[in-house]
Amino acid sequence: MKIGCPTEIKPQEFRVGVTPNAAHEAVQHGHEMLIQAGAGTGAGFTDEDYIAAGARIIETAEEVYASADMIVKVKEPQAAERKMLREGQVLFAYLHLAPDPEQTKDLMASGATCIAYETVTDSRGGLPLLAPMSEVAGRLAPQSGAWALQKANGGSGVLLGGVPGVRPANVVIVGGGVVGTAAARVAAGMGANVTVLDRSIPRLSYLDDVFMGRLTTQYSDQHSLATLLPRADMVIGAVLIPGAAAPKLISREQLSLMQPGSVLVDVAIDQGGCFEKSKATTHQDPIYDVDGIIHYCVANMPGAVARTSTIALGNATMPFMLALADKGWQKACADDPHLLDGLNVHAGKLTYYAVGRALGIDVTAPQVILKQVG
Repeated sequence: MKIGCPTEIKPQEFRVGVTPNAAHEAVQHGHEMLIQAGAGTGAGFTDEDYIAAGARIIETAEEVYASADMIVKVKEPQAAERKMLREGQVLFAYLHLAPDPEQTKDLMASGATCIAYETVTDSRGGLPLLAPMSEVAGRLAPQSGAWALQKANGGSGVLLGGVPGVRPANVVIVGGGVVGTAAARVAAGMGANVTVLDRSIPRLSYLDDVFMGRLTTQYSDQHSLATLLPRADMVIGAVLIPGAAAPKLISREQLSLMQPGSVLVDVAIDQGGCFEKSKATTHQDPIYDVDGIIHYCVANMPGAVARTSTIALGNATMPFMLALADKGWQKACADDPHLLDGLNVHAGKLTYYAVGRALGIDVTAPQVILKQVG
C-alpha cells in the first residue's frame, strides 16, 4: 500500500502524522511511504530522517493525495485538503465531526473511508488514540491558564502557586478523565488549590486515592459548579462524550458569578467546547474576553509541544496504521472491533451514531457497511 503523510496546514499546527520510526516500520512491512517535503520540520524531523527510514519525499500535498491509497495525518483535513480526497481512499486522522457539519458533508461527498483517531476504542473502554493528546492537553491547560491569568494578558493577576502569606489560585477542573487527571497533576504540582468535579463516584475515589489529599473531589452538578465559580480563578473544561458534541457546562449568565479576570480553559473545544461562549482560537491569538472573563480555547493545544506530541501520537497510531495497510481497512476493521469503532464515514455514508445525532444525519451502522463491502 502507498501511505501518504502531508504537511499539516491548520494554523500553528506543527505536528506530523507519521514519525520516521513509523515510516521505517511501514517500509519494513512492504509498504511505500510518501512524506511531503518539510512535513516533519515543526516536530524536529528532517526530510533526511525520513529518507533514512526508507520513505520517499514528495514535493506537494497534491501529489501525496493523488498517489496515496491511505492518508495519515494529525488534524482534520481543511477545506482545500478535503477537495483532494477521492473515492476508495482511506483517511486516518483526528476528525471531530460532531461540531463540524461542513467537514462532515465534504468527507461524505468525497467517497473516502474516514477513520477517526478519537473514536477508536480499546478493551477497557478507553480511547487509545485520543489519550496521548488528552494527556498532553491536560498538562498544558494549567500552564496556559496561568499565562492567561497574568495581568498583562487580561487576567486577574493571580499567581497559580501563590507565595508565603498569599493564597494560591483556586483551580476547578470539570471532568476527572485523562485530561482532568493530567491537569490536576500539573495544577497541584504548581501549588494551586485544586477541585475536580466528576459524575463518577469510582473515578472520584480513584483521584482521591492517587492524589492523597492534595486536591478536593466533588460530585459534578449545577449547584456544585455554581458554588465554586465565585471563588475560582481558573476553570478547566475537561469533559468528553466520545465522538459527540461536548455538553455546555457554563452559560454566559453564569460568567457573572466569577471574579473579573478569571480564566476558562476549554480543552473540549475540538468537540464544540463546554462553555457557552467558547469559540476556537489559535496559538497565535489564543484568548478573548467575554464579560470580563478570559477564555482560552485553542483547538490544537498539543501542537504547541509538537515534538513530544508527535512522538506520543505516533507510538499510539502506528499499530493501527500498520494493520490498515497490511490487511486493508475492511479486514483490519473486521478483525478488530475497536478499530471499527473508529469508522466515521464510508462511501458517502455516515457511520458514527453520536455524530449523526449531533448533526441530524442518518447513520448506517459500521457492521452493516462491513457486510456490504465484504
